[in-house]
Amino acid sequence: MEVRVYYEDTDFSGVVYHANYLKFFERGRTEALRETGIGHAALLEGEEKLAFTARRMSVEFIRPAHIDDLLQVRSTVNAAKGARLWFKQEIWRGEEQLASAEVEIACISLDGRPRRLSAELMERIAPAGKDDQP
Repeated sequence: MEVRVYYEDTDFSGVVYHANYLKFFERGRTEALRETGIGHAALLEGEEKLAFTARRMSVEFIRPAHIDDLLQVRSTVNAAKGARLWFKQEIWRGEEQLASAEVEIACISLDGRPRRLSAELMERIAPAGKDDQP
């Protein structure tokens, strides 16, 4: 997924403020799921009434992004098991990696309790042969 860095994403020096990388990663995960045919609104409104929430995230900031940069957010599901998904994410500017993240996502019901993904959703999300925590 591509994202352009706007003035609102930066601090006073024109460098992307660190918390905004989390927004870029969130958009990347959302679009990665959308590519599998899974949208957040459909999950909430569907029969199962599910949502995803970030449980754990480890971020490495490698190089700064600047105003007007065109970035690419790469998101891959490394594993899926029960009510959890593990993503590997990276932010690139051309051939230069700027940030990476390991993200654990929990699937929850609307009352906030963990909820296993259905077999159908698991099949669409889980990478082939990867069903354990990375």
